[in-house]
Amino acid sequence: MPYPVSIVVEPQLEDRNRLTSAFRPILAIPHAILVGPVYFSARTGGFGLIGAAAYVLAVVSWFTLLFNGLQLTEIREFCLYYLRWRTRAVAYMALFRDEYPPFGDVAYPTSIEVAAPAGPRRDVALRLLFAVPHLGVLFLLLLAWFATTVIAWFAILFTGSYPAAMYGFGVGVMRWALRVEAYLLLLVDEYPPFSLE
Repeated sequence: MPYPVSIVVEPQLEDRNRLTSAFRPILAIPHAILVGPVYFSARTGGFGLIGAAAYVLAVVSWFTLLFNGLQLTEIREFCLYYLRWRTRAVAYMALFRDEYPPFGDVAYPTSIEVAAPAGPRRDVALRLLFAVPHLGVLFLLLLAWFATTVIAWFAILFTGSYPAAMYGFGVGVMRWALRVEAYLLLLVDEYPPFSLE
């Protein structure tokens, strides 16, 4: 059975825009402020303004799920809105796509779908603790992803192409991170797989 979070990135390897790629760290600043930078760390400010609101609402959801097994629809919709925006912004910041991502919820060649859990849910008490193994592995993967992104940035500047092997790895790490983020935001109950696929 497939995991209830699916992320699709339409590949864009050739004929990359060298100019916008060169200035990508600057062009991506508005999105990084709103939905957070590509690579999470305390130094970079965490999850952005909308991301911080989503995590505060996830704490509220934690209580509602723990005590009555239900998540408020409005909170779920806001967290999904944040994840959709974040997916588009991360794809742009990580050089997977050249099109500037829209502000808000508009079509983009990158998408995330999250299937809603069925029935009452009360298995959230130790969610953060259960995510610790993923966070440890993701820390190492994000370091490797950062290195491959820097190499890809230079490759795009000099050749106009994103190296295919690095592209697959980067998209895989992004998928893994977004699945864990959906799990932490209490949008799914299934434990995320340890997989780049």
